[in-house]
Amino acid sequence: MDIQSFNDIKELLTALKREERLFYEMFGKRKSLEFKLSYALELVDYDEARIDYLVKKSVLRENGGLLEIDGLFLEFFEQVLEVNEEINLASIDENIKSIQENIVYFLNENSEHRRHAYLREIKRTFRKIGVVTIRSVIDLRRKVDNTFKNEPNFKNKQLKLKHLDEKRVMVKKLSGQALDLINENQPVFFKTSQDEELKRIITELKLQLNECSHNLIEIEKQIIDYLNQIKHQGLFLEKLRKLKYLKDHFTIEAETDIKQHLTKSNSLIFERRLGEPLNLSLDFILNEERAFASIKKVAKNYKSRTHIVPELAETIATDFLENNVEQEVMINLEEVRNHFLATGDNLFNFIVNYNFNKDVGFEERVTVYCQLVSIYDQEFMIANEFENFNGVEYAMVYPK
Repeated sequence: MDIQSFNDIKELLTALKREERLFYEMFGKRKSLEFKLSYALELVDYDEARIDYLVKKSVLRENGGLLEIDGLFLEFFEQVLEVNEEINLASIDENIKSIQENIVYFLNENSEHRRHAYLREIKRTFRKIGVVTIRSVIDLRRKVDNTFKNEPNFKNKQLKLKHLDEKRVMVKKLSGQALDLINENQPVFFKTSQDEELKRIITELKLQLNECSHNLIEIEKQIIDYLNQIKHQGLFLEKLRKLKYLKDHFTIEAETDIKQHLTKSNSLIFERRLGEPLNLSLDFILNEERAFASIKKVAKNYKSRTHIVPELAETIATDFLENNVEQEVMINLEEVRNHFLATGDNLFNFIVNYNFNKDVGFEERVTVYCQLVSIYDQEFMIANEFENFNGVEYAMVYPK
């Protein structure tokens, strides 16, 4: 596919404006592994020609149904929005070399018009050095902090911090080169130019580089502190792994003095924390204006809360309040026993024909027979004779 460039800045801005929805989504998801072409088509109203146009202009890149913003445009967006994570030290070095070259061109030039053009480029590059150096220091500080807090791999965390420290040294070195360029290397140029705007730019650049120098010292201290913490954590984890190994093999007590250490330790880190509310004295609440103001503030918060009114049950019907007494005739086993002892009949026959003053079925009468035999067996004579009635075999029981 042929790669085409934009004809002018107007065409570029028009393309960016027309596809602002697409660029917004793609830039927000620039760190994800994929941005599907099907999703991009949805953002351009399913007009494939608009995607093809951006690919031809090298704004987007397509690979296997996936899209990504071209590196040049992505770097531009990140630089302008100050969200770039890469610390570009090459640009500082290139800007310093560009100034040195343009100073030589300026001193060699006789035409005032061309000398002015070189001077304008020098001033622009000096401003760029200040901005890029400050941004590099800010990115470096953020990167150091994020690496220590978010990098899960222990070895990679240590390596990344060491590489960031190397970049800190490079920023410091390039910052020193920029100061040397201003103060020592080109005295003829600064005496010859006599430009007030250049003097203001140089003064501002010195302040920026001085601020960067102080920040680089703080970053160095931070990196050293983080590396020491990692080293300490590494030694601690190494000891912990050894202890776990000994514990898993049931040799920790034999090969270490852990019992003695635990005996001497009075640590309460595993104890449950008890909440101890602080109750204010009545005198303080009554006499202090601050206490009264706090009470009003709390009361105001409670007023704004929604009060839930409990639902009341319906009125109980009068039928449920009537005194209905249900009577049940209970069998008095003692009374039945007394009546039986006054007869000469056998117990089973007596129970079958007994009048209980209520309707008692045959099964319940058999139950009464068993209860009487069980409770009053000392008062009855149980014969070694058995009879059968309605399929129930029973022992012959008589009064003593």
